[in-house]
Amino acid sequence: MEFEKQVVLITGGASGLGRRAAQLFCERGARVIIADVNEEQGEHAATELKEAGGSAECIQVNVGDEASVQALMEQVRQRTGRLDVLINNAGITRDGMLHKMTKEKWDQVIAINLTGVYLCTKAAIPLMIENGYGRIINTSSVIGLYGNIGQTNYAATKAGVIGLTKTWAKELGGKGITVNAVAPGFIRTPMTDAVPEKILEMMRQKVPVQRLGEPEDIARAYVFLASPHASYINGAVLSVDGGLVL
Repeated sequence: MEFEKQVVLITGGASGLGRRAAQLFCERGARVIIADVNEEQGEHAATELKEAGGSAECIQVNVGDEASVQALMEQVRQRTGRLDVLINNAGITRDGMLHKMTKEKWDQVIAINLTGVYLCTKAAIPLMIENGYGRIINTSSVIGLYGNIGQTNYAATKAGVIGLTKTWAKELGGKGITVNAVAPGFIRTPMTDAVPEKILEMMRQKVPVQRLGEPEDIARAYVFLASPHASYINGAVLSVDGGLVL
């Protein structure tokens, strides 16, 4: 119960990696706030967690919209008076080769995956500074480290998240706030459900541990970096990819 009395906010927490992370934090005593654009799915997830004995609630948000993010953080302040852990997990893909990628697809991914991380963190840090404590965990990707064909926009955002992480680690470390990133590899999530099984098998064969990752693998990394065990880790990028990038 290492997160007892702590408030953990997870963007994109209604499904996939965020949903599993919400469960793990609830099991460890946290009060979890699921912040998601899909309010119906978020409420469903929060209800399931409460029925399992956890403390969870949902607040609808569009992380790419500044007014929406500010409203989210104001609700967090009113409901809890504190924020201990922020996990910037929300993300989307709009893939396409560079010569076919529209400006609309570029803007959509930048707005959620990069601007959303900036807006949520900027709005969250006043609460953390007031309490002299905070853990910020940003979701990057192996794509942000090494690039990938057909993902110009996604790679740019995930590389950008790493730059934000290292910058904020320097800015906020002296205020009791650590900032780290997790770089997932090939993970089975709703995003991969549409990928043909043949392609998934090709991806699996590239991973030294010979399996795709599960949401649990990433959720555990979030929990570790948010825990007291990681108090001296700041500005790190933790690759959770089964050795894919070796």
